Amino acid sequence: MDIDNIPADRPVLIAGPTASGKSELALRIAERDGGVIINADASQVYDCWRVVTARPSAQDESRAPHLLYGHLAYDAPYSAGHWLREVTPLLNGPERPIIVGGTGLYFLTLTEGMAEIPATPAAIRAEGDQMSLEALSDALDDTTRMRIDMKNRARVQRAWEVLRATGRALADWQDDTPPPVLPYESCTALVVEADRDWLEARIRRRFSMMIANGALEEARSMLGRYDPNLPSCKAIGVPELMAHLNGDLSLAEAEESASVATRQYAKRQRTWFRSRMKKWQRVSPSP
Repeated sequence: MDIDNIPADRPVLIAGPTASGKSELALRIAERDGGVIINADASQVYDCWRVVTARPSAQDESRAPHLLYGHLAYDAPYSAGHWLREVTPLLNGPERPIIVGGTGLYFLTLTEGMAEIPATPAAIRAEGDQMSLEALSDALDDTTRMRIDMKNRARVQRAWEVLRATGRALADWQDDTPPPVLPYESCTALVVEADRDWLEARIRRRFSMMIANGALEEARSMLGRYDPNLPSCKAIGVPELMAHLNGDLSLAEAEESASVATRQYAKRQRTWFRSRMKKWQRVSPSP
C-alpha cells in the first residue's frame, strides 16, 4: 500500500517486527496528517526501560503526541486486557489514533475482541512460575496449542493459568469472545514486511547503538530492583545486560546474546503476523 493514500479520517494500526521502522512510519503519518501515536508494545509500557526497549526518544515524542509509553512502574501488573481497557477511551479522543507496536496480541484484542476471562489468583500464577515450559505445554489442549506461540513462555503460562483457574481451555474462552472495540474494517491496518537479511543487519546495529546511548547505565540503575520473573525484566536485552553487570558475561557476549534473542523474536513475530494478520495490508519499512 502507498502510505500517501492513507485516509486521514480513519484510525491507523501499524504492526511489525522489532527494528522494522514502524515507529518512524507512525511519526511520518502523524506529522503529515495529524494524529496521536499510541503504544502497542508490551515492553514499552514500563518507565524503567527507554533505551533497552527502543521506546521513542524525547526528540521523537516532541514531533507528535505519544500515549501509553513508559507510564507504568517496573513491577506493575499488565496484560492485553489492561492494554485494551486503557486504549479504548483513546479511540474517541480529539485526535486520530495511530496505534503502533510489535505485540500482535494487543492488535487482535482490539480488532477481533477479547474474552472476558476472570483474573488469575496469585497462588496459581506462583505455581505456574515454578513449572517448566514443557510441563505447562503438556497440560494444554490441542486447540489452544494451535492458536498461541508455543515458544513464548508468557503466552503458554497464561493459557495454563486460564485452564487451571477456570477449568476451561483458553480456546473455549476465545470462542465466546464479544464484539471487537475497533473492527478491522473501520481502520487502516498495516503490517511492516521487512526482508530478513535487512532486518537482521538492523537488529545487530541497533543493539550496539543502544549500548552507546546508555542501555548499560539504564540496566545498572535497575540492579537493586531486577526480578527475572517480572514481565518488565524479561524484555530482550535486559537479562543479557544484567548478566554482564553480574560478571557472568562480557559486554561483547551480552551484546551477541541479545542480538541473537532479538533475531529469534523477530522471526516469531514475522511468522505470527503472516499467520494471524492475512487481511492486513503490507507496507515496506521506512527508509
